[in-house]
Amino acid sequence: MQRIGAMEGLTVLDLTRVLAGPFSTMMLADMGANVIKIEQAGKGADERQNPPFQNGESAYYMNLNRNKKGITLNLKSAQGKGIFKELVKQADVVVENFRPGVMAKLGLGYDVLKEINPRIVYAAVSGFGQSGPYSQRPGYDIISQAMSGLMSTTGWPGGQPTRSGTAIGDVLGGLSLTIGILAALYNRNITNEGQMVDVALVDSAVASLEIINMIYFVEGRLPQRIGNRYEAVYPYDSFQAQDDRVVIACGNDKLWKLLCQAMDRDELLEHPDYQCNRDRVRNHDKVKQIVEEWTMNKTVDQVVVELLAAGIPTAPIYNIAQVSQDPHIAGSREMFVETDHPRAGRIKLTGSHIKLSKTKASIRTPAPGLGEHNQEVLGLMLGLDKKQIDILQQQGVI
Repeated sequence: MQRIGAMEGLTVLDLTRVLAGPFSTMMLADMGANVIKIEQAGKGADERQNPPFQNGESAYYMNLNRNKKGITLNLKSAQGKGIFKELVKQADVVVENFRPGVMAKLGLGYDVLKEINPRIVYAAVSGFGQSGPYSQRPGYDIISQAMSGLMSTTGWPGGQPTRSGTAIGDVLGGLSLTIGILAALYNRNITNEGQMVDVALVDSAVASLEIINMIYFVEGRLPQRIGNRYEAVYPYDSFQAQDDRVVIACGNDKLWKLLCQAMDRDELLEHPDYQCNRDRVRNHDKVKQIVEEWTMNKTVDQVVVELLAAGIPTAPIYNIAQVSQDPHIAGSREMFVETDHPRAGRIKLTGSHIKLSKTKASIRTPAPGLGEHNQEVLGLMLGLDKKQIDILQQQGVI
């Protein structure tokens, strides 16, 4: 039997908005889960208002909410709460990214929901997590990048702390939430009990800093902004060529030897300042000058062709237009997928980066209109007929 995805059969109630939460549930939906996005009646999720827009529809929303079904529900009303609890009885996962305590105040916190469905996996992503003195602080991506230390080490020497070009804190939080959900589901298969998954954007960004943290704890040195250079190995940096900059990544002594041979500089191999990786890291400024004496006489394409032929990791620095036209990334790896939206028309979305050999993740349906699947979801899951659903809509419950 052909399954639509690895997570087919899993029902997810998605209360999230903006990025971290929707990114997590998008991954589950791409992998076949039945993700039901529950939006505020009459208003919808915040990301519906985020640019860019195509034919009046938010591409931000369309990208993050493809493959999901959409319903509206007023969780502040008694009827809305009742409907949600009935949906929880049939669900596997609830995902939310409200400030900690909001769901409990609504009477819909994990302590309540686990009594309704002991197998429910309750996943929450927030700025600072469910516990600790900062738990009630509002959290956004830039907050996580600032307080994790990420911004302090991003940028050029002497420059200002710099936010990553993408909302990497939100993306890391979404990835972490998905991993936590899958771990909780695996454990549920053994124990028959769900649990709560608590992910903080700040924690996720802190975890990503790997060597940055270790430098401080081991050496007592405060890591600084070092541009494109890497603290642990060298040459592992961007270098000036004739027409642009090019990346060269010599991650070990063997690759350094190959680079010296490619540059026709075999005499460097026995030089005490460059012989071992730790020597090159210590003398990175001298190494960069040596490498750029070679790269500045060639174009980026020439450097890439010659070094790849020599077995040395190297790459051009793409802009997004170049990424979208690359035959490997955009072509073979299908990282950009064209799809149709009933109002926006033909649009290209970012494809799934997780490749499964038997249950391929894919974009099957467009992001839902506000309340588009009220009839379908409430009819199939709760047995409500059209008249009952129309009354709920008139009452502002959905």
